Amino acid sequence: MDKKSKIQAEKHLTGTLILSVFTAVLGFFQYGYSLGVINAPQKVIEAHYGRVLGIAPLDRGATNASGEDGTVPNPSTESWGSTKGTLAPSASPSEDPATSPHILTMYWSLSVSMFAVGGMVSSFTVGWVGDRLGRVKAMLVVNILSIVGNLLMGLAKFGPSHLLIITGRAVTGLYCGLSSGLVPMYVSEVSPTALRGALGTLHQLAIVTGILISQVLGLDFLLGNDEMWPLLLGLSGVAALLQFFLLLLCPESPRYLYIKLGKVEEAKKSLKRLRGNCDPMKEIAEMEKEKQEAASEKKVSIRQLFTSSKYKQAVIVALMVQISQQFSGINAIFYYSTNIFERAGVDQPVYATIGVGVVNTVFTVISVFLVEKAGRRSLFLAGLMGMLLSAVAMTVGLALLSQFAWMSYVSMVAIFLFVIFFEVGPGPIPWFIVAELFSQGPRPAAIAVAGFCNWACNFIVGMCFQYIADLCGPYVFVIFAALLLLFFLFAHFKVPETKGKSFEEIAAVFRRKKLPAKSMTELEDLQGTEEA
Repeated sequence: MDKKSKIQAEKHLTGTLILSVFTAVLGFFQYGYSLGVINAPQKVIEAHYGRVLGIAPLDRGATNASGEDGTVPNPSTESWGSTKGTLAPSASPSEDPATSPHILTMYWSLSVSMFAVGGMVSSFTVGWVGDRLGRVKAMLVVNILSIVGNLLMGLAKFGPSHLLIITGRAVTGLYCGLSSGLVPMYVSEVSPTALRGALGTLHQLAIVTGILISQVLGLDFLLGNDEMWPLLLGLSGVAALLQFFLLLLCPESPRYLYIKLGKVEEAKKSLKRLRGNCDPMKEIAEMEKEKQEAASEKKVSIRQLFTSSKYKQAVIVALMVQISQQFSGINAIFYYSTNIFERAGVDQPVYATIGVGVVNTVFTVISVFLVEKAGRRSLFLAGLMGMLLSAVAMTVGLALLSQFAWMSYVSMVAIFLFVIFFEVGPGPIPWFIVAELFSQGPRPAAIAVAGFCNWACNFIVGMCFQYIADLCGPYVFVIFAALLLLFFLFAHFKVPETKGKSFEEIAAVFRRKKLPAKSMTELEDLQGTEEA
């Protein structure tokens, strides 16, 4: 008991810290739920659109997104109105385009993709909002967007449903774009160095938990039916209300108070609330050093982030980890999962796919404990290599499935392994490593740029994947395998280890990589002279 208390004291894990991090990552829970919720009721929503618009619904065959296709939603399948990897049937030449079923496909595409568009638009304002209002107050204010968006979707049956859902998804996307930047910023700033990685991993845990809950609630005998789908779509508004009231109990980021506002005493009080009975002066001293550096480099804009050679390497790393997360092929794996489970003889593939979601969640929990043991870089590399090998196995399994029935089991195992390796590294790490790569000055701009990159890649995958999947078939995973190899090589040579390092130490790593030893020594001497 004493040993446990000692470890807890060393890491400063307090009730206030737990509450603050839990409250913040509720924003990522809403992000995951919004990603997942639109998939399950696809067929019933399209049927409702058809009734509202006077258009015959699309024939999607035996696949019912609410009852037999419980895949983790991804714009790559949904944007084109397909759950089986095929495009909607073409309209006949004699068909009036105004009443064509393709109108439904267009409205469904907008219902899905406007979420990513909203995220792209708002992600660029993260730094300004976070600095202007403060981390906690900013999260409080942006929750209004979530509540409004969820109300619009929840009341969709009482108006033009297609317009209300599209607008609701766009407004919810605006919230998630802001939240996906504000949450990592706040969590990284309130977390002690010893727990920064583990607590940062909770972002991804919240996402996969949100996706899993939306999958389960979206089953047709629960909320994924013609009567209850508006409630299903608007249910994350409950999480928004919960987060709103809990944020009133959370302390402001001590780094924001000290470095941005210069409120020393308030920063000390915030630290004492977050760390408990410990001397805050060590962290205050670290903040003072960071504040002096931030003052010397002034405020960093997005333009300066790209034009200054000082941040060049860190920006490239920040963007590449986001690109590797979205272009890793995780959406493609979920896209094919139900079809593979069906061909393997699984009677209810929806439950097998939910099983993939459970594995997704379990290994995200495991990564929380691994990230501080093995380090960010090691897990990121291991995850990318594991996904690469799984993608190769998936390609072989799908290509030979018509010749050897047992290859379906190879594909099934590859699905689970791919998901496991994704959650070990490329899934959670990009969300918090960006906040670790930059000091207080450039951090808001860097998080905004990285967030925009993530959302833009999400949108690109959603709009392009269907074409590529139709063109390449099972060999689509060859493309992802090649990309994963590229990401692995980049991470091996460029991504630094951030475990247990201060922001200044991480910046020093980039300087050492950039400059030869002699120049580095001269730079350190020059900096020492300036400080003197």
